[in-house]
Amino acid sequence: MKDYSKAKPRIDVSVGESVRILRELQELSQNELAELTGIPQSTISAIENDRVQLGVERAKVLARALNCHPAVLVFPGWDIERESAA
Repeated sequence: MKDYSKAKPRIDVSVGESVRILRELQELSQNELAELTGIPQSTISAIENDRVQLGVERAKVLARALNCHPAVLVFPGWDIERESAA
């Protein structure tokens, strides 16, 4: 059993990547997410590519459509154990 590497418990993802990952897990296209949220598809693309900041209000709207808490989108790399030890 010593011939393996322990898996890392986390990967670092950007805010945009977290939006894309959750959208794809729910099998939604950018156009479908745009229809659900009222956010233009071009803006969703810009968010996913980290060209536009998500912002609190957009995070709330997207979280509602993606069935998650807004913090999942806004703080994708948050490690409460590491942060509380600081």
